[in-house]
Amino acid sequence: MKNKDAYIEKFEAQIKELQADIDKLDAKARQSEAGLKIKYHDELEQLKSQRAKAKERLNEIKDSSDDAWEELKAGTEKAFDDLKNSWKAAKNKFNKD
Repeated sequence: MKNKDAYIEKFEAQIKELQADIDKLDAKARQSEAGLKIKYHDELEQLKSQRAKAKERLNEIKDSSDDAWEELKAGTEKAFDDLKNSWKAAKNKFNKD
């Protein structure tokens, strides 16, 4: 059970950290010119969608039995990797503008 709790705690912290970063991009988008707002909006919506998927996967682990959660780890880690990669790509695009 300890490993499962530590795993959940780790990914919850990562979600919170990425949420703060997404909020910063959202604030930047709101202050941008019209053309960039559209571009930022699309990127932010994608990030929010992937964040929701990562949270969903994490909730599946929370709801799983102590034996079954190990089987769900791969999908959860993929969802988080996708979210992190999308965040990095969006951040790079936003920094260019």
